[in-house]
Amino acid sequence: MKKILLCIMCLVLMFSFFACSNEKKENQSTGTNSSKGIDKETSNNSTENEIYIYVSVLDNLEYFYDHRLGLELAGKAFGVKTEYISQPGLDVNKQVEQLEQAIAKKPSGIITFGSDDGLIPVINKAIDEGIPVVTVDADIPKSKRTTYVGTGNYNAGLTGGEKLAELIGKKGKVAILTIPGQPNLEPRVQGYRDALSKYPDIEIVQIGDTKNDEIQAVKTTAEILQKYPDLSGVASVEAAGGIGIQTALKEAGKVGKVKVVAMDRSTQVLSAIKDGVIDATVVQQTQLMPFYAVQIMRNLKHNAMPISSDNKKAGITGAPYSVDTGTVIVDKNNFEYFVRNN
Repeated sequence: MKKILLCIMCLVLMFSFFACSNEKKENQSTGTNSSKGIDKETSNNSTENEIYIYVSVLDNLEYFYDHRLGLELAGKAFGVKTEYISQPGLDVNKQVEQLEQAIAKKPSGIITFGSDDGLIPVINKAIDEGIPVVTVDADIPKSKRTTYVGTGNYNAGLTGGEKLAELIGKKGKVAILTIPGQPNLEPRVQGYRDALSKYPDIEIVQIGDTKNDEIQAVKTTAEILQKYPDLSGVASVEAAGGIGIQTALKEAGKVGKVKVVAMDRSTQVLSAIKDGVIDATVVQQTQLMPFYAVQIMRNLKHNAMPISSDNKKAGITGAPYSVDTGTVIVDKNNFEYFVRNN
């Protein structure tokens, strides 16, 4: 009987040992702190309940397709939820309303197109409520926004200006199309001015207004062509302008006589490059904007950098102030690689 009891006790001890060992291994593999019931992996790095909301504008433009795509790719890459909210026009009041709705959802971060300083109060409200805000494509530096991710607009203008100067042989009259007063476009125009000012035989004769409308861009270009029949070149710093320019040149019978540098990679612009109506276009790496925006905000949530002993009290966000996503010149030599297959 004593031997039987001794065997039973040994078996009980063995089962207890294996049970404790298995529990320890399970806790180590899942990151669970059994004494507190806290899953460290989940509390620090889980992204399944995170949502990043992008409040955009001008959804009627093909250009913003790449914004949607970049956001979608970010969601897949980082395992987070994303939501894209937009409007067909550029109504600042509507954008403020949509940002208020986004704030009410208490997301992990908000992305927005910095269309106007009228967004400053609502951006600051989000920041004050602990929601990081990244402006993309156009910046609002006077706000409390966390980071700006987008094209270095001045550099984009410089790039376009140098290309235009090359195309017209560094001499002649040129015009530039823009939307006067739009924050992200003014630096582009200045970039063109500075690039072209290096050539004494180049004269900027007019800055035209497209009003962000293709039909208006046709009208404005036609008026410039009529006013300056000896025009050597024309450039646009926004998407609608390039489409309007190519139509106006065809109607005026000046295809090939007036050199053109457009902006962005719409289907119409790329087709015009193929046909020799537009000579080149300055293309932004647009998909990178919302993608990097999500990545930056996710890093703030999961991998905050201790720049100081207390970043918040020190007035440090722990994120870059701005990120230049760059541009590339697209012309007859490489346009085919930028044609969308969607």
